[in-house]
Formats: sequence, structure tokens, C-alpha cells
Amino acid sequence: MNPEDKELAPEQSPAPAAAPIPSGFARLRGRLSRPKVVLILVLLFLVGVGLVGRFRQRVALSAENKALSLPTVSVVSALSAKGGGGLAIPGEIKPWIEAPIYSRANGYLKRRYVDIGMEVKEGQLLAEIDTPEAGQDLERARAQLKQTEASLGLSKSTAARWEQLLKSQSVSDQEASEKLADHKLKAATADAARADVRRLQEVRSFSRITAPFSGTITARNIDSGDLIVAGGTKELFHLAQTNRLRVFVQVPQAMARGIEAGQAAEVNLPEFPGQVFTAKVIRSAGSFTDTSRTMQVELEVDNSQGKIMSGGYAQVRFTEAKLDAALTLPSNTLLFRADGPQVGVVQPDGTVELRKVALGRDFGQTIEIASGITPKDRVIVNPSDSLAAGAKVAVLEPKKAEPAKAEGQPDVKPKP
Repeated sequence: MNPEDKELAPEQSPAPAAAPIPSGFARLRGRLSRPKVVLILVLLFLVGVGLVGRFRQRVALSAENKALSLPTVSVVSALSAKGGGGLAIPGEIKPWIEAPIYSRANGYLKRRYVDIGMEVKEGQLLAEIDTPEAGQDLERARAQLKQTEASLGLSKSTAARWEQLLKSQSVSDQEASEKLADHKLKAATADAARADVRRLQEVRSFSRITAPFSGTITARNIDSGDLIVAGGTKELFHLAQTNRLRVFVQVPQAMARGIEAGQAAEVNLPEFPGQVFTAKVIRSAGSFTDTSRTMQVELEVDNSQGKIMSGGYAQVRFTEAKLDAALTLPSNTLLFRADGPQVGVVQPDGTVELRKVALGRDFGQTIEIASGITPKDRVIVNPSDSLAAGAKVAVLEPKKAEPAKAEGQPDVKPKP
């Protein structure tokens, strides 16, 4: 051994340690080039994306099948009713004052001076009745009055003479008392005759038919020569005052508490479509009728222009009625079962709750709900007879209405 080699031996580095056994991926990487590794990773990523998409499609399809298996329903929310102002109540129009005119005297109609539709003043002569019997009775009563007055004068002078003779003891007290009593009897007979004359004068005055108040003649049922019977059932004239009118309305029990004197109301007449007449509540009956459970309310309408005719029919709306807001639902949301009227309410989790309701006024297509629901409840429209509480349903959302296209506007398709 060379001595120089021995000197250099300690300075030599130790032998390198054995390398670790490479893993499978490392061995594979060692066998594959870099482009091949990138290609494999891309393929793995694409496979993963495809598997995730298919999983999502399967989940969506399962949810869709589950939704399609549930019954679909349409829902609606309760709306606030319009109150008394929106409800039209039939009313009857009557004159402010009206009166039938009958005769208080027997006879034949001598002459009439008015006819239907004529305006008359208070005290105006309407007709005259020929009453010859009443005239004869008056003449006889006057003659009897003269006879009784003559007898009264004779009895008065006789009683005075016998009173003087009694002072001188020329006659007895009995005879003087008889003469004084005869005078009093004749005086009473004269008073009765005077009263009979006054009565017949009043009867004779009934031959002149006059208007009790100013108004319009609305009926005339006699003509010249007709036989008139006192106190009969035949009406001679009918007089009505129509510069103001009364409107009588039967208000339902549910609205009666909101009606007060002084409130304004609207009156609509079929002969004046679209025109509204203003009325005012002047009084109410304050109680309900036993037959209809309604309260009679009287209103006043100004008719100074004479446009409204009495005796007609009107629709009255109480615009100032103080009523609590009520809820209404379409009539096709109700279920009538043994427990009473019910509605189906969809809960947030999609289950159905059958809720009992109390009904109010019926407006035709809608009906008032007194209690049982709130404006936030989703009520099922056209519920099936087999609808049960706790059933799962799917709510059909209403389609949004597209804005109407103006007439003549061309169709413009959106750009892609």
C-alpha cells in the first residue's frame, strides 16, 4: 500500500446511504412523462364533475317526482270587506207628508176644481158637494132654536114674576120653585138647540173640500155627479208633499250598530244610472222586527227640483256607517260538513289545516267571514270533498300577468 494513500484515506467521505424504495405513484411518475400525468389528472377531474352532475340531476328528479305526487291546490288570502258603504240596501221612497182626503158630508159631487198632478196650496178649494139634506136639517134646527128661545123668554119672565109674588107671600114656595126650574129647563133646551145648529153648520161646511196642506194631487177618484157618502171607504183625493222625501230602509242586524242620526248616505235610482243623490239619516226605530231581524231607518232627501218621484225604489249605501272591518273570501273556498262551515288553510310546511269559520253577510261571489281566519292565512280555492286535515299539498303559484301590448305596437323580440 502506498503511504500516500494511507494519508489520504481518513479524509475520504463515507459511502452514501441506501435510497428509500419509491411509492407506487412515484414509481408510476418515474415511468410516465409529465404530459401523461397531466392528462390523467384532467380525465379524473372530468369524471368527478360528471358524477357530481348526475348526482344532482338524480336529486332534482327525485324532488320533482315527489312534488308531482302531491295534490296541487290554488290558494287565496282573505280581503277586507268594504263595510256598510259597499253594501247596497233596498229602500222605499215616500212623500214627506201625504194624506187621503175623504168626505164628511152626504150628497152628490157638484164640481171639482183640481186633477192629478196639480200643485195646490193649503186651504185651496178642491171640490164642492151638493148637500140639500144638510141644508134642510140646518133650517129645521134654526127654527127649533127660535122656538126654544121664545119659550125661554116666557119662562124667564114668569120665573121673575113668581119670585116677586113669593116675597109678598102671594104664592107658595113650591110654585115659585117650579117656575124657576122650568126656566132653567128652557135655558138648557135653548143651549142644546144652539149646539145642534152649530153642528149642522159644520156639516154644511164639509160640502167644500179643501186642501189640508200644500202639495201635489197624486190621485183623484171622483168626478162630477158621483154619489158621496160620509165616512165611506172611497177616497176622493190623495195629497202628497214631495219637495222633501223620506226613504225607509230595513238595515240588517250586523249593520244596525253603525247607523247614527245625522250620517250621510248615497241614494241611487234605476231611472238615473250613474247619478248619486245625497240623503241624511234622521231617525231609526231602535229595535229589530221579529220577522226579518232588521231595523227600520228613515232618511231625508232634498227634492226641491222635483226630479225624484215618490213611491219608487232606491238603493241606499251608508257611506259613513261606523263598522269594524270584516274579512271576505270567495264562496268557492267553503266546505260544508257536519261540524259546520270550514275552510282549508295551507300551513308553511305544506300541510292542510281544516279550520271552522263563522259566516256573515252573503255578497254573492264573496261571503263575509266573521271569525276563524286572518289575512295572512292561505285558504284553498275549490277544495275537494276528500280534503283531510294533515294532508300534504303543493301550492300552485299564480302566473304573473305580462304587461299588455299597446295597440299597433310591433312585436320586439329580445336580443340574445
